[in-house]
Amino acid sequence: MRFLLLIALIAAVLPAAAQTPTPDPVMTPLVADVLFPPQAVPGSDSRRHLVYELGLANAGPAATTLEKIEVLEAGTTKTLFTLDRDEIARRLSIGGRRGAESADLGTGQFGVVFLHVPLDAAAPTPSSLVHRISLRLALPTPVDITETVGRTDVSRVPPPVLGPPLVGKGFVAADGCCDTIRHVRALLPLNGSFALAQRFAIDWEQVDGENRLVKGSLADPKNYTIYGQPVLAVADGTVVSARNDLPEQVPGALPANLPIADADGNFVVLDIGRGAYVLYAHLQPGSVLVGAGAPVKRGDILGKVGNTGNSQAPHLHLHVMDGPSPLLSNGIPYVFDSFTVTAIDSAGTPDFDKAEATGTPLTLTLLRPPQPLHNVLPLDLSVVEFSR
Repeated sequence: MRFLLLIALIAAVLPAAAQTPTPDPVMTPLVADVLFPPQAVPGSDSRRHLVYELGLANAGPAATTLEKIEVLEAGTTKTLFTLDRDEIARRLSIGGRRGAESADLGTGQFGVVFLHVPLDAAAPTPSSLVHRISLRLALPTPVDITETVGRTDVSRVPPPVLGPPLVGKGFVAADGCCDTIRHVRALLPLNGSFALAQRFAIDWEQVDGENRLVKGSLADPKNYTIYGQPVLAVADGTVVSARNDLPEQVPGALPANLPIADADGNFVVLDIGRGAYVLYAHLQPGSVLVGAGAPVKRGDILGKVGNTGNSQAPHLHLHVMDGPSPLLSNGIPYVFDSFTVTAIDSAGTPDFDKAEATGTPLTLTLLRPPQPLHNVLPLDLSVVEFSR
């Protein structure tokens, strides 16, 4: 009995810090949740990058305007990244729909903020993040509120290391990481949940000696520099699925009324182990050399670059995901073990789109000397050379 009383006495005098305090309930008109935990990827700019999505719902009594979003390292006062109202208006998509951007959320509205947080090479990767959001409620007398919401862990899983998917010079990493919208914001409502398999996808195209993606008739896929290039296995693995029967599209416009099952065109999905799967899409009809269940070795030829499926110009769409479905999976970052950056299209996506649509040369800034890199991800519109 005395022993039990002693235990009770010790428990009574233990410091309160031994228990996690329960926060007081506070009404927050804005409800926030990170859709998928971010995972840092080292980029070809010598920085690491966190790319993820913050879901927001206005559960308050009035419309709200988001004035500022700060990404903080959880448990500290360290601000890693800040969006002002104008930048929020470019990154907050109402309903998660690309093209429906606004800094305002009506009562009962839901939106997704597409975030990209660059980290200096010398800075440690935070273990978790929170988001401090400053907003204004449109009440008869406007009310300014600041909430700290949307806590998320940062994944510590290292990205898969890949070999080259192509071999040669002049390959352009189009629509790549981290602030383009065609892949990074390809959030889809599928089977009752959001999925973003293409978060780190790259559309690989290629320039010729005149920095052109295409020369001659734009309607002939054979006139595009990359057309017919052999596509290589980036790692040892097993083919999960493949398709080889769809015809080429006529370049120049995306096909109308294409079934979702045909979006990837002729494709290969490769299981490379440790929960990572690689999609190769839009391959030439009749060029796919592997089928489901086939083992492959790094460097094996899987097919050839084509223009099948949801494609408006010949290219190799490549992304890595955490499941075998090209659409239902979550896109994960990856790096290539070796490549050389020879140039960058510093004029941006409009310049690339013009070159693809008209045959004009890309506006390239040459790197002198070229920059050999290892175990990083080529960032958007880098021009790279791959060798075996």
